[in-house]
Amino acid sequence: MSWQEYVDVSLVGSGNLDKAAIFDSEGKSAWATSPGFTVAPGEIKEVINAFNDTNDVKAVQSNGLHVGGERFVVLRADNRSLYGRKGKEGIVIVRTKKALLITHYGETVVGGTAANTVEQLADYLIEVGY
Repeated sequence: MSWQEYVDVSLVGSGNLDKAAIFDSEGKSAWATSPGFTVAPGEIKEVINAFNDTNDVKAVQSNGLHVGGERFVVLRADNRSLYGRKGKEGIVIVRTKKALLITHYGETVVGGTAANTVEQLADYLIEVGY
């Protein structure tokens, strides 16, 4: 399966996410993205900095995170996953060994359902060496 197919079929095609992008794990190269979903270089830097922050309470949990030009309050931040909310919509970001999955879900989706979709793809990618 191509990276674009992972975005179109496994993520957005699940119906649990409305936007998604896959980058290399350092955020330097976009491998695939859904139409109209732009993650700016400064936003990627925020994501990478959040993953590299080793404090018990990460700075991103106090400052929030910007994705797609919008600010999200961070609910979960660990060395694998970042979850954020803005009203009823949210983001789920998961880093594997070689990939960074950045996703957005709309107001009608339960956050846990969106997170499961992204985490399951991340588990699969880790299993196959990514």
